Amino acid sequence: MKNIKLIAMDVDGVLTDGRIIYGTGDLEIKTFYVKDGQGITLARKARIEVAFITARVSDALVTRANDLGVIEVHQGIDDKWGCLRKIIKRYNMKNEDVLYIGDDIVDIPAMKNVGYPVAVADAVDEVKEIAKYITKKTGGRGAVREVTDMVLKAQNKYHNLIQKEL
Repeated sequence: MKNIKLIAMDVDGVLTDGRIIYGTGDLEIKTFYVKDGQGITLARKARIEVAFITARVSDALVTRANDLGVIEVHQGIDDKWGCLRKIIKRYNMKNEDVLYIGDDIVDIPAMKNVGYPVAVADAVDEVKEIAKYITKKTGGRGAVREVTDMVLKAQNKYHNLIQKEL
């Protein structure tokens, strides 16, 4: 984790708990865990890029990404590895520089090609089998914060960032 320059992740089941609430018309409601957002904010302050890659399309995600200052938001993506490969190239990184957090089988190709694949605690077994790390927290309930904190601590950036926040 010392050399991670990009933290990429799925959204539903990773950044959210995987539930989708439908309202009248096109209304779709997602819940985001504030501590996960703080972890993303800290990672960005440490100059670690963050990317959201999801098969679904949601206005709620765009709003959350804007709140967090995340510019790499890719929706309606069936080939997550293909999308991630383009991001890696755009930032002139290597696959080994990337950590990917996933929860379901659509995340496996991306996870197999990055330096540090991570599964959330409630991921499907096939995802857990290829992960280098399985979070203690579940998707949408602190898994992202757990990972961002681990990366920042491995890079000796966590304590300085926390002191700046106090």
